[in-house]
Amino acid sequence: MEIKLKKQIEKLENEIRFKSVDLDEDIKDFSIDIHDYKTDNKLITISPRCIRCNLCAEECPVNAIQSATWFREAKIEDSCVQCEICAQTCPISAIYVLETETSIETDDVNESKVKYYLKDIPVRHRLLKMKDIYVEHKNCVGCGSCTQFCPTKAITLENESFIIEHGELEPSEYNSIDTIDFNTDSNGERLYSYVKKDLCVGCGSCVNLCMHGVINLERDLGPVIIFSHIDINQDKCVGCFLCEENCPVNAIRIVEGKVKLNDDKCIRCKVCTNKCPVNALDLVMD
Repeated sequence: MEIKLKKQIEKLENEIRFKSVDLDEDIKDFSIDIHDYKTDNKLITISPRCIRCNLCAEECPVNAIQSATWFREAKIEDSCVQCEICAQTCPISAIYVLETETSIETDDVNESKVKYYLKDIPVRHRLLKMKDIYVEHKNCVGCGSCTQFCPTKAITLENESFIIEHGELEPSEYNSIDTIDFNTDSNGERLYSYVKKDLCVGCGSCVNLCMHGVINLERDLGPVIIFSHIDINQDKCVGCFLCEENCPVNAIRIVEGKVKLNDDKCIRCKVCTNKCPVNALDLVMD
């Protein structure tokens, strides 16, 4: 996916004026002088397609993702270090890693324009597989919360007869339940959550959304995919400790004037490489 947008320089100037001028100043007297420039960055964002499984929040090594709720998708906060682990983990690829570029350029007719460029960066995904999932039917009230965001429609509401027929509920369990509000079908039969295990991908959306905690999930989640490494130039290092002080996972230390990196803890986030004042550290793609 690639997106290119253009904006007239006059619109940008007007936006800057309205944000910069005090109410008691004359906006006409406020001049703007914008020169040609170009900047690029990486952006990680979560799509509204988020299924509220909260796997991204659980796996974020720096707690930079605000957990999803019934009413809103998960949100990446400003403390994100762009390690891409969340994008690798999302079971439905709803987290995008974008390469961004913004520039102000003067064209052949001497007219300046603002250009925005977004490009989707492909991300390899970790293995995610459901090992086992089951519903504690005696405590299920059939509210349907679990069914709302299931990406494969593996979980549905079924009546008592269906559940008993499929060997997941005995009549004695139903009869022993305390009198509480629960959902029923048109015939008055109580409804329960039912999981088609062959369709379940183990994302955990239903588990996260169940208000009574009656869904239990076991899954396999593969390791983070390593696609780069930190190249260390010990001769350049001046032992300033900035890398050690800023590493969000304590993976790097200065010992006797030398950089020591715990490769197993390192999340390839580029914080140390950006902080190093002498370019002794470099993130290299494998």
